[in-house]
Amino acid sequence: MARTNYEVNRQKTRVPMPELDPVERAQTFDEVALGYSEEEAVAEARRCIQCPNAPCVGGCPVGVPIPQFIAQVAEGNFARAYAIVKSANSLPAICGRVCPQETQCEGMCTRGKNGEPVSIGRLERFTSDWAFEHPEEAAAAMEEFACEGEGLVEQTAGDDAAASIDLSGKRVAVVGSGPASLTCAGELAKLGCDVTVFEALHKVGGVLTYGIPEFRLPKDLVQREVSKLGDKGVSFEVNALVGKLYDIDELMEDRGFDAVFVGTGAGLPSYLGIEGEGLNGVSVASELLTRVNLMKAYLFPEYETPVYAGKKCVVVGGGNVAMDAARTARRLGAEVTVVYRRGREEMPARAEEVHHAEQEGIRFQLLTNPTRILGDEKGWVSGVECVRMELGEPDASGRRRPTAVEGSEFVIDIDMLVVAAGSKTNPLIAKTTPGLEVTPRSLIVADERTGATSKPGVFAGGDAVIGAATVILAMGAGKRAAAGIAEYLVPKA
Repeated sequence: MARTNYEVNRQKTRVPMPELDPVERAQTFDEVALGYSEEEAVAEARRCIQCPNAPCVGGCPVGVPIPQFIAQVAEGNFARAYAIVKSANSLPAICGRVCPQETQCEGMCTRGKNGEPVSIGRLERFTSDWAFEHPEEAAAAMEEFACEGEGLVEQTAGDDAAASIDLSGKRVAVVGSGPASLTCAGELAKLGCDVTVFEALHKVGGVLTYGIPEFRLPKDLVQREVSKLGDKGVSFEVNALVGKLYDIDELMEDRGFDAVFVGTGAGLPSYLGIEGEGLNGVSVASELLTRVNLMKAYLFPEYETPVYAGKKCVVVGGGNVAMDAARTARRLGAEVTVVYRRGREEMPARAEEVHHAEQEGIRFQLLTNPTRILGDEKGWVSGVECVRMELGEPDASGRRRPTAVEGSEFVIDIDMLVVAAGSKTNPLIAKTTPGLEVTPRSLIVADERTGATSKPGVFAGGDAVIGAATVILAMGAGKRAAAGIAEYLVPKA
């Protein structure tokens, strides 16, 4: 662990993150969180007490050396801090913005037992944003760090260091370009592998590009991270739907790839299964977010994107995607109400996202469940019938099971309804890949340690394996799969 000379800041509360004014930001897609200044970052970093056992690292799916990088921030050595973060995390600017740190690294922070945890995610974001503004200093620090042998890829799939493996001359196809795929591609490129990423859409980034709103994750930042992979030699083929344009066998047999990583995510929406979902004005969250992101509705009026949010919109769901959809519809001019069948404590969305939504004027109808969607004579949604709920005993998820209150039906008048009830895996890869074992839900069966599937040479990770989850969990899977692929391509003697 890095030696430190700074005096620990004993403040129990975090250094606040500057944010756009709620009234202003509800009318713009500009990023809400503005990031720490150098002085604010140093002050927050000095709250870290440098625990000998570093429980925070155990909460990070990609194993960022958290105490070490925070110690460097506390000393004002920002370039060194970035080099340490980057050694383990290929997408720090993204993770610092969208990871649920409160349930991962920050959830394990010792300072959180007697006050607020150290703002690990905000400091990670700071180091990356600083490095972007100071590229020469950051590059020099990374080169120096790598020469010391600390910045090499950590082997997470076995006992030996994957960094000792030379994959020069080996070719790997990566299917999908979301966080699992980008991480896997970056780790393999470090080992000299020739990597090609295949993306079905016309922009690289997967959920980072089309699923997360501009006000939480600016798209130029995503493309900046992608371009860094290009600088390492990773190639990208867009408008390339694997399973249609090529199948997995063709990639290996005709295109000559030695291995394939499948990181296609969980992009198919789930529906409520209630009357009226076919009415005009009813949408799923993924459709709304994709239209706004890929067709640049957030740059209106420069781009006249055909996107509809209505005047009175209900968003059904309580997760992060529901918050993203609700806050997006608000910025498109709608009055927005979030309907969720459980209570506030059971909402899976990050507390920060719920707080931001409330600040922006979004209303919440909790313990409420839609039962049918009503339409007018022209086939447009005109209302949603709901029923009040109460919580009973915990279900399989550990949350208390909601049950309907008899006779409590009521109607909310709307002209737009957005369903944010989860997502599932596209079965295309499973249907076009003989010998690939999948579950009844079309999830790919893969070894948790290496990402290896039932088909030799084919690896998988992220949401395509575990279902819809978080960016950082997908990245952890991509990192493990890269080590597993390296082990497969250059087996131990």
